[in-house]
Amino acid sequence: MFKRMKEDIEVVFEQDPAARSYLEVILTYSGIHAIWAHRVAHAFYKRKFFFIARSISQISRFFTGIEIHPGAKIGRRFFIDHGMGVVIGETCEIGDNVTVFQGVTLGGTGKEKGKRHPTIKDNALIATGAKVLGSITVGENSKIGAGSVVLKEVPANSTVVGVPGRIVIQDGKRINKDFDHCNLPDPIADRLKEMQFELNQMREELTVLKKERTKVNDHTTV
Repeated sequence: MFKRMKEDIEVVFEQDPAARSYLEVILTYSGIHAIWAHRVAHAFYKRKFFFIARSISQISRFFTGIEIHPGAKIGRRFFIDHGMGVVIGETCEIGDNVTVFQGVTLGGTGKEKGKRHPTIKDNALIATGAKVLGSITVGENSKIGAGSVVLKEVPANSTVVGVPGRIVIQDGKRINKDFDHCNLPDPIADRLKEMQFELNQMREELTVLKKERTKVNDHTTV
């Protein structure tokens, strides 16, 4: 248990440059508190003490602003940055070395039963405000851009942005966790730029045609 707790603290120092001391992390990082509370709640949940498990998760939610259902399965070295507004559903499965930012929802799409929440594979990163909904899988080393809404499977080594989420990078070089949230690819903006370029070309062609027609009319008049 203490080895896992030490591992959780080390991840904070790796991922958050603002972390200064072990005491600060242990006492003030809500993401750490939520993960530790979840482990206790999950232990009760597996033993079918559902009310106790749920009570622990709700108390943790009250103090941390992070709601993790006690039934969720979470791997090692899970890091929640800031964490306020994070929601993780009951049948969610999270692998190792996963990072999520504030406002992330790993939720369902309705009242379906069974596996209804996402599976997040190892080394994935889900940026601020992203929503991953339904029984889908986000592959290894993939990144979900800030504010994206993901409703379909995400292959390994992919980057997804937009609403709904679109894959903009796939099977490139290995993706590290140096994700630049301020410079995300924008496929909609790129397409609009292409359309604007085509419109400008059409305007130029029409201008040329008008000039040629004017010349022909002037020549005919003479």
